Amino acid sequence: MGHGTGEAERMHALDGVRGVAAVVVLLYHLTLMARPRLEETEGLWEWITQSPLRPLTAGSEAVLVFFVLSGLVVSLPALSSSFDWLRYYPSRLLRLYLPVIAAVLFAVALITLVPRLPGAITPDSWLADRVASSVTVSQVIEESSLLPETYTIVNVLWSLRWEVMFSVLLPVFIVVGLAVRRHRALAAVVSIALMVAGRVLDVDALVYLPTFFLGTMLAVNLPALRSWAARRTARGSGLIWAALAVASAVLLVASWLARPFAPAGSTLSAALWGLAGAGATGLIIVAIGSPLAGRMLSARLPLWLGRISFSLYLVHVPVLASVAFLLGDEQWPLVAAIAIPASFAIAWLFHVAVEMPAHRLARRAGNRVASRHDQIREPIAS
Repeated sequence: MGHGTGEAERMHALDGVRGVAAVVVLLYHLTLMARPRLEETEGLWEWITQSPLRPLTAGSEAVLVFFVLSGLVVSLPALSSSFDWLRYYPSRLLRLYLPVIAAVLFAVALITLVPRLPGAITPDSWLADRVASSVTVSQVIEESSLLPETYTIVNVLWSLRWEVMFSVLLPVFIVVGLAVRRHRALAAVVSIALMVAGRVLDVDALVYLPTFFLGTMLAVNLPALRSWAARRTARGSGLIWAALAVASAVLLVASWLARPFAPAGSTLSAALWGLAGAGATGLIIVAIGSPLAGRMLSARLPLWLGRISFSLYLVHVPVLASVAFLLGDEQWPLVAAIAIPASFAIAWLFHVAVEMPAHRLARRAGNRVASRHDQIREPIAS
């Protein structure tokens, strides 16, 4: 059955959300690279990170948007009675791992080609502490496996580790999501409470797995959500969508906006950070339900950004780090002027040369596993 124009536009809007989130992560890492120089101007770092501009550089929070999106779009087909789990697992895992391995090898090539000399960057900075300046074979294998908790060759891979966990546990998410479908408000409150507890107690699983679950809940309740959104739209309630978008953005960065009275490391700051997943979910609801948001996010540029978003996410830190080590982080405006367009160009090439072939290979592998299983079952059935 084909989608109506409005419905298709709203689902395309999710690609636009993904593209915008990837750009936010890029800007976030740019600010981390520039932070030593930004802090030299009194109040500038605080102005960037503790003002209404914060959503533009809220990279850690943008990752939660990715998690909610994954919870939604990966769960949605799994709700169909015709969904083939045998086809799903090899296809999904290859779709994640092949680009990850290619990104690690790309980063290793850049580290080899562009020497990362300690004197080129500020000591004890993000680049010095979180980005590899040299690599070993064992480190390449380990980070490509997505088993470690932290990563320095491609430091965004920590989030892919959680994507793999969610992907493997998808049947559990689906079963629980269906079981609590009639109690969605309570399920959402419990999920948010777990995320807050996870931040306060510093237990990552309590933060990230409920974030994916909120996306699964959106998938399970998508018909009801669309019906609710249609009623709001029919009443001309544009202000409701604007209010929800603003409230969601505030929740997303509440821990940063509260820094003047809830400093980083405090219990209150951690608790507010735990609300970021709720903000991410609210933004996804706006993207699905608001006609204006749907049109904006379905425009050509957001859709193109969405198309290359995974590739951009994987390649931008190695590119940014290489340019910074080459020119020095004190030249951060020049680094940005070179690294940002280079990241987009390389992301497009990576998308064409790596991500798309990986998708085709993953699809064929899933089909082959399912076909082989059917061939084995036929003689047994007969």
